Amino acid sequence: MTARTKNQSLRILLIGGGAREHALAWKLSQSTRVETIFCAPGNGATGNISKATNVPHLSPDQHAGLLAFATESTVNLVVVGPEVPLVAGIVDVFETNGIQCFGPNKAAASMEGSKVAAKDFSE
Repeated sequence: MTARTKNQSLRILLIGGGAREHALAWKLSQSTRVETIFCAPGNGATGNISKATNVPHLSPDQHAGLLAFATESTVNLVVVGPEVPLVAGIVDVFETNGIQCFGPNKAAASMEGSKVAAKDFSE
């Protein structure tokens, strides 16, 4: 965390809609620092978590739409659950636009998403 977010309430965009994202939303909602969690798209379970709101019209592959939503909603932290948007570089999109992300950038995620990249790296 930078000094910018260290003392302010967190407005989180949680990207994904599976069980992993439910677990992340559940745990994040327990923090007193978290004001709200936007789950894009979320699921039936995330919609029942306090502080969480589903954003079903946004999917993890809509980088421009997610960035626009995050900007309009004054999101100050993005948490990315699924591997596919990580490999596609979604963290780079947010960080280039000044929004902090929890997740690897495109180059780092490529090792998880590609056995060839991981093998080339290890040789």
